[in-house]
Amino acid sequence: MTKKIGILGGTFDPPHFGHLLIASEILNNMQLSEVWFIPNQIPPHKTEKHFSDSRHRLNMLKLALKDHDQFKINTVELEREGPSYTYDTIHILREQYPEYSFHFIIGADMIEFLPHWHKIDEIIKLVSFIGVKRHGYKTETDYPVKEIKIPMFDVSSTMLRERLNKNESTAYLLPEDVKRYIEGNHLYGTR
Repeated sequence: MTKKIGILGGTFDPPHFGHLLIASEILNNMQLSEVWFIPNQIPPHKTEKHFSDSRHRLNMLKLALKDHDQFKINTVELEREGPSYTYDTIHILREQYPEYSFHFIIGADMIEFLPHWHKIDEIIKLVSFIGVKRHGYKTETDYPVKEIKIPMFDVSSTMLRERLNKNESTAYLLPEDVKRYIEGNHLYGTR
């Protein structure tokens, strides 16, 4: 039987319960074998240029996923220099795992952005897209995207970085092990 792999890419700076909720809902909803978290080196669509060191982001992700057997980390994008284009990543994964079927998980914000993706017409031949509905975003697209509605959980890495910097609460937003790692390494202005 072919393994069905969900791919969830991102900076994961830091990884939070929103990422875990999306992965869990899609895993079960789409009856996937696993969800692979793929941390980006340099995401081409982000205007923000400063990210935590990839070593820290990878360590935080390991802590966030440690109790989830069906959640894996794939470092294919961290092993490459330059921008992390989905087309290149999918090509590499299909070469390494020809027997797997890949399902790329994207948020509603990315559904709107699909026409601007690097080599999008080639990507849709290599992978299927699963779109996570999100309040405030349109999900109409000319590209084949299977839409999945998940419970609303409005948390973002940007919001968490700001809260951590101001020493505000991140309770129920961020795994405790990740928070301890952040504080122990003085990330995001923590003391």
